[in-house]
Amino acid sequence: MGFYQEFKVFAVKGNMVDMAVGIIVGAAFGKIVSSLVNDVIMPPLGMAIGGVNFSNLAITLKEAQGETAAVLLKYGAFIQTIVDFLIISLSIFVAVKWINSMKQKEEAQPAAPPKPSKEEQLLTEIRDLLKAK
Repeated sequence: MGFYQEFKVFAVKGNMVDMAVGIIVGAAFGKIVSSLVNDVIMPPLGMAIGGVNFSNLAITLKEAQGETAAVLLKYGAFIQTIVDFLIISLSIFVAVKWINSMKQKEEAQPAAPPKPSKEEQLLTEIRDLLKAK
C-alpha cells in the first residue's frame, strides 16, 4: 500500500473525524468559557471585593529601567486562569454526568418481551379453540 493510500485510510477513519470535531468544538467551548469568566464573572467579583480588576493584580519584582520592561509576578492572571479551569471542569463534569444518565436511561428501558416459541403459539391457539367451543 502506498503512502497516499495509507494516509487516506488513516485520515478518514471514523475516530479521527470524531476527534477532529471534538477538538474544534472544545476550542470554541474554551473561548465561550473564557468570555464567561472574563466578561461576566470576574467584573462583579472584582467589584464585590473592592473594585479590583484581577487581570491587573501583580507584584513588581524589578522596576522598569530605560527600555527594559518591569518584571511582574502576575498572580491576578493566575487567579483568573484557575477560575477558568474550575468553570470548564465543572461544565465538562455536568455534561459527562448528563450523557451518562441518558445512557443509563436507555439501558434501563425494558427490552421487548421475547416472541413466544412455536410450541407456546400452538398451545395458545389450542386454548383459544377450546374456549370458543
